[in-house]
Amino acid sequence: MPLEYRPNDPAVVADPFPLYARLRDEDPAHWSASLKAWVLTRYDDVKRVCLDTGGMSSDRLRPFFAALPGPEAARIAQLMRYLTLWMVFRDPPEHTRLRRLAAKVFNARSIHALRGEVETISRWLLDRLRERDEFDLVAEFAGPLPALVIMHMLGVPREELPRLKRLSDEMALFIGSARDAPDKYGRAEAATAEMAALFRDLVVRRRAHPARDLLTELVQVEDQGDRLSDDELVATCVLLLFAGHETTTHHIANGLRALLAFPAELARLRERPDLAASAVEELLRYDGPIGAQVRIVQQSQAVHGRAFAPGERVFLLMNAANRDPRAYQAPDRLDLQRHGVPHLTFGFGAHICLGFPLARLEGQIALPALLARWKTIELAAPRLEWIDSMVLRGMQAMPLRVRH
Repeated sequence: MPLEYRPNDPAVVADPFPLYARLRDEDPAHWSASLKAWVLTRYDDVKRVCLDTGGMSSDRLRPFFAALPGPEAARIAQLMRYLTLWMVFRDPPEHTRLRRLAAKVFNARSIHALRGEVETISRWLLDRLRERDEFDLVAEFAGPLPALVIMHMLGVPREELPRLKRLSDEMALFIGSARDAPDKYGRAEAATAEMAALFRDLVVRRRAHPARDLLTELVQVEDQGDRLSDDELVATCVLLLFAGHETTTHHIANGLRALLAFPAELARLRERPDLAASAVEELLRYDGPIGAQVRIVQQSQAVHGRAFAPGERVFLLMNAANRDPRAYQAPDRLDLQRHGVPHLTFGFGAHICLGFPLARLEGQIALPALLARWKTIELAAPRLEWIDSMVLRGMQAMPLRVRH
């Protein structure tokens, strides 16, 4: 059977790991005809590209928008306005500046201070499920938890959760998911405009009446006279909410699914919740929530004998790299006490995800809390539906059956 990476093949969406193994072994620098792009799957290759800020560019949206016909570009003006300001889509020096300012606020101190709030929200969500013996983990716990945490950080009222979840889902149509959805650009454009308006209003309020939240700190942050513009503030808030909750939702759900597939490891974490930190790193490695990152070739280079030309796209398949036997012993086995090289789920180097410490913290609190709440947890559906996305790896729903 010819080797071809088709990311929207239902079998690949459900379980990409057999194909990843073939790609790593047979064609580690793979040209995907369906993507019209290169695909890298080995750990060392993915890590090298993450570190190559000169030969590879993260600015993949501005060239895309620049190539659109005028009427089409005008139709998605808000997407262009805000997404091109996301630091994940910028190169140095713009990326360096945006990250430096955001990191003054979003740092280890501010994340550590959130532990109590994450624990409180986790308990509140679990208490709402107290009398239930079946529920959807994604809709009722893994989804709301990180969204509510980010909303707390930004001072967004809790009652806005359904609206922001809907807007985030609509934005995800453009950012890697549901590629065949009708009018995905128009729907993502409308959602971005609505979310931006919400945050722009909050920014105005915080300028007039500062509060004890991260949004106020972002409004006030300064570095040698440099500050975030209003558009940069709004874009950063949209990024924090979208990326900060989508990835952690799938991290928690994928993590529990992996534990259910390895009952001995589940029992180990239940008996020893002090293993939560190392367990979360292994769960992020084993089936992480980030399916791929994208780079644009800036300088001609050869990879495994294949010529990468300027302007070509390169897809870095993080979950493939995280299962590379060249980097990990028995990579398809879950081992909550594994030691070795760091996983690449959140990237590596200058573009490593700014919010990864928060995702770690939420996983370290949420997964032991789930195991402590119920004596028995099992899947309540014969098969799981996975989201159609290259950028995100997660389930549409995760029905569970539980017993105390």
